[in-house]
Amino acid sequence: MNELLASTTSNEVTLEDFGKDPLWLVILKVLVIFVALLLLTLFTTWYERRVVAKMQNRPGPNRNGPFGLLQPIADGIKLAMKQGITPVNADVAVYLLAPIIAATAAMMIFAVVPMGPMVSIFGTETPLQLTDFSVSVLYVLAIASVGIYGIVLAGWSSGSTYSLLGGLRSSAQMISYEIAMGLSFVAVFLWAGTMSTSQIVNAQSGWWYAILLAPSFIIYAISMVGETNRAPFDLPEAEGELVAGFHTEYSGLRWAMFFLAEYINMINVSAIAATLFLGGWRMPAPISTIWPGANEGWWPLLWFFGKVFVFLFVFIWLRGTLPRLRYDQFMRFGWKVLIPLSIVWILVIATLKGVQNEYKTDLRTTLLWVALLLLVLAALAFVFDVRRGAREVEEKAPEFDAFAGGYPVPPLPGQEPPVTRRAKATVAGTTVSSTVDVAADTPTEGEETPHE
Repeated sequence: MNELLASTTSNEVTLEDFGKDPLWLVILKVLVIFVALLLLTLFTTWYERRVVAKMQNRPGPNRNGPFGLLQPIADGIKLAMKQGITPVNADVAVYLLAPIIAATAAMMIFAVVPMGPMVSIFGTETPLQLTDFSVSVLYVLAIASVGIYGIVLAGWSSGSTYSLLGGLRSSAQMISYEIAMGLSFVAVFLWAGTMSTSQIVNAQSGWWYAILLAPSFIIYAISMVGETNRAPFDLPEAEGELVAGFHTEYSGLRWAMFFLAEYINMINVSAIAATLFLGGWRMPAPISTIWPGANEGWWPLLWFFGKVFVFLFVFIWLRGTLPRLRYDQFMRFGWKVLIPLSIVWILVIATLKGVQNEYKTDLRTTLLWVALLLLVLAALAFVFDVRRGAREVEEKAPEFDAFAGGYPVPPLPGQEPPVTRRAKATVAGTTVSSTVDVAADTPTEGEETPHE
């Protein structure tokens, strides 16, 4: 157990504080979490549309209610009124079950997220958390893996090629980035000495792990975007290729359940990031030192959701600024960059933690320098890889024939389609009706160009 756990205060939560709530209080917590996630989803959809609108110099939703706050409710009513259409070739049972699996798995993750210290609810002392146990973070990974089944089954059961390809892409993407995400958690486990979410928050009473374990935090921040299928990693929903991906054949409330699962998963990964790397519900040291009651009572609930909304803003910011990656680039980045970097970082953490336990010394400063060195090396490797890729593109590729197989195919990465005479004329600023006209209008040597 980390040495920071020794300096606990009276309002800190321990594992012994769970399992003592009366039944009515457990039901109340479940209902509050369920309603809060629904309301947060509605607000996040409005928040995303307003932020992206500001980035694109347009107003966004501003008609229904003040600042357009009632627009998400109008959208929900519209989806509820739409007819649910089942494709003829669908496996009906699995087709109907898939969105339920996705939405239910997304709802269950918040059960182990700590949102505050011990508080009094109708005279009963209880932690601001539904439950916790010694392997809570493994529970999060397990439930997130179950949510993938909903996406895969939706693509398979729809009886559509586009849906099937979208489901396969999504499953491959989630599995790949879940490995990097899980490896980023291992460093937290090793340094905190626990897998309990409430105890990891207690271990960050001094240093936040976003600073102490910066490589893990950066790896997780990238992985959580890929895990939630958000831009620029929204390849399962590449509109130009797969229409809407795995939920192409869904409509009405069935489609709304996938929509709900996506936004709840955004909230989930943001809450896990705040819990494991940003001190959870704790306010940082300068403010908590000046204001001793900042981490007591109901105030930590405000700090926790403030951190969550910072991550949600980053999700929206990425969507409004970055283009979609190519699928091979995306998968290569996960398997050849994030996962090897995670493994190297885990070896460093395990070594330093073993030395610290053996010699009873504080190696946090050493850990910070090693983390900084590793990030610099990763940045240099990234720049080198980008330059190498640019040089490969500049090298002359073999001539590409779109009709070599008897039917037109798009060029592969690194291949360039031949430039037609029409394209050359267009680039030169000449508007022509056909390549024949270009040839006819080209003056011969010694002949002047006619003017209109």
